[in-house]
Amino acid sequence: MNKKILAILIIAISAGLGLALSQQLFSPKLPFESIQRPELTAVTLIDTPRTLTALSLQSANGAITTENLKGSWTLVFIGFTSCPDVCPTTLAELAKAQNIWAKSDLAHKPKLLFISIDPERDSPIKTAEYAAFFSQDTITGTAQEPQLSKLTRELGLVYMKVPQGESYTMDHSAIMVVLNPNAEFAGIVRPPFNSEAIAQDLINVSKIP
Repeated sequence: MNKKILAILIIAISAGLGLALSQQLFSPKLPFESIQRPELTAVTLIDTPRTLTALSLQSANGAITTENLKGSWTLVFIGFTSCPDVCPTTLAELAKAQNIWAKSDLAHKPKLLFISIDPERDSPIKTAEYAAFFSQDTITGTAQEPQLSKLTRELGLVYMKVPQGESYTMDHSAIMVVLNPNAEFAGIVRPPFNSEAIAQDLINVSKIP
């Protein structure tokens, strides 16, 4: 009886080890599951990146889709060209991060995508000219409704038109979104923004194979 019990235990253990080995060799792994994440101070990554289905923008140079953003990590910031303070301040801070990326030895450097949430006043050309004042490297785009609101919802961002005298202003989320090289929603950056910390974090994740 003892020999039978021992034999059963050996078979069970062997089967368990075989199953564990097959799972390690053949089971698909989530991003970062099999490697150690870098220490990040500005960027917060999520465990399972989410596919974006509504990323379709118009830029001064044509359409922007997920395919245009694949290959590099991308930081996404929403705003509008008539913004009195937050947008220009943030873009000026991000320009410092872009300068740091430009000097890195990365094969695929991070990108910045600025999306105007005021298509009524911001044409693709106007949006591009506005962002270029801070950095020539910024990718820009906008979209008409309801496409624009669909995209921002997927990004977890919100905006709203607010009457102001005879005109209006736009209230919008201050956080930024991080897209991975598959153009998937992969994380966020919360204010206050530190250009050096943001730059270093995106350089670090860009080095992950």
